[in-house]
Parts: sequence; C-alpha cells; structure tokens
Amino acid sequence: MTTSPPAARSETKTGTRVCALLSCLEKRLADAGVDSPGLDARLILAVVLGCDRAHLHAHPEKMVFPEELARVESLAQRRMAREPMAYIMGEREFWSMSLLVSPGVLIPRPETELLVERAVALLGKKGQSRILDLCAGSGAVGLAVASELPKARVTLLDLCSKALGVARRNAERLGFGSRTGLLVSDLFGVLAKGDEFDLIASNPPYVATGELDGLMPEVSSFEPRIALDGGADGMDLIRRIIEEAPAYLARGGFLLIEMDPRQMTEAEALSEEQGSYRSARRHNDLAGRERVLELQGA
Repeated sequence: MTTSPPAARSETKTGTRVCALLSCLEKRLADAGVDSPGLDARLILAVVLGCDRAHLHAHPEKMVFPEELARVESLAQRRMAREPMAYIMGEREFWSMSLLVSPGVLIPRPETELLVERAVALLGKKGQSRILDLCAGSGAVGLAVASELPKARVTLLDLCSKALGVARRNAERLGFGSRTGLLVSDLFGVLAKGDEFDLIASNPPYVATGELDGLMPEVSSFEPRIALDGGADGMDLIRRIIEEAPAYLARGGFLLIEMDPRQMTEAEALSEEQGSYRSARRHNDLAGRERVLELQGA
C-alpha cells in the first residue's frame, strides 16, 4: 500500500509544504545510498508538480496535497530501490537535447558528448556528410550530430530493436526523421557492399564481464547488459569495429570509438595491425581521461 512520506504527518491533514517534503525526501534518499539525494528529491517533486526546480526554491511554502504526495512516494520508492532518475523521468538531457530513455537503452553519459564534439569538429566544414552511429541505443550521438550538421544524413544501427524504437521516437520528436535511417544490425552486418560513410561514431559495450556486478546499482541492476557487456576484457566489439570499419569508410573518412582509458593502448595497436588507417589520435573527456580513439582511414 502506498503511503505518504513521514513529513506529511508533521504538517496538515490536507497537505505538506514543499520545504518539509524536500527535507524528508532528501534524508530518505541519502539513507538509501543515493549519491545526489538533494537534486533527486527536487527532480521528483518537480516532475509531480509539473514545475521546474527554480519554482520549488521560490515557493518553499507551497502545499503538496494527498494525491500528489502519493505520486511523490511512488517515485521516491523507485529511486530508493536505486532505479536511475533518467528511467523514472523518462528522459535525459544530452548535448542540450531532451532525449527519451527507457530501461531498454543505455542512459547517455556526459563523456559520450566527446564523440559529438569530435564529429562536428571533423565534419563541420563539409557539405552533405554521411554519418553512421554504430551501437546507437537511444540515438543520442547520431541525433546530436544531426542537430549540429543540418545537411548530414545519419544512419543509426543497433542490435536491439527495442532500443531502435526509442531512437526512432527521438528522431521524430526532434524533427530529424526525414534524414535519419534506422536499422537493426549486428554491427555492420546489415549494410550493403559499397555503403560508405564520412564518419562512423560508436559507443559500444566496453565493460569487462567480470566488472559488471561491481558497478553502482543504478547501472548493474537496471541498465541493459547488452549495452554494457564487452566480453572478458571489454574489447570484443571494439576489436570487431576496428577490423571491419575500413570497408565502410569513405576515402579519408573517420572512425571514432568511445572506450575505457585502460583499453586505449591495445585499441590503437589493433588499428596499426589492421593496416587500413593512416592516423590515430586520442582525446580526453572532461575528467581528463583518454576516452575517444579517433582513426582516419586511408
């Protein structure tokens, strides 16, 4: 049975003030091990009340009534079980875009914006670019690039049809449906011989199988393993991408791969062994860690 938060009993029979409710929620979330209890408490209340966090700050005496309290409690219980806020809210901001997300897709991370940054830097002066977002998930990378390059044609590939369903909704919602192609594929498998792209960007699964259960509960218990598990050393798909990508790169085209910093040296060595790349560059994320390997085809 759903119950109202304890703070409700310290107020009136008809409702609870925002300030009291936030204080209670923050403590309960902190006790549950949530790493941003204050922010998440405000997000939950803002979602229920249909306002932004600034409104909550400006109106701490606003009353929250029983029906709203029940919804707050329902969402709070989910967060205390460590379900990610992105799934609770149904969306996540990425590259200043609001993207739909669901438990079938990996939640876009800030460090992945580095793929978009590099893609735009490499193709910004080019006309009608052909871009492939490999292991596309929610479509975050490809759609963000599309938002910056209005003449670009973007293809999104993912093995999971459920994820591509979310990506399709995002493409339509953002107005990019007419220049976005979406196909279920095991990496490049669905592509025809002769399909070429000016840039291929990929955020593949790259967590080592043995490390998955040691991740924070929000990730290990809720995000799809298919989008995380990169095999024994996390390199299974990275190896395949480096080996197979040259057949689909236009002359002088670029391959961008996000990976764990510990995988960078081996990945670069693999690109040299492959023999179809003429240059390799490493790029650091905002935390200063090597995150994206940039390879240019011959």
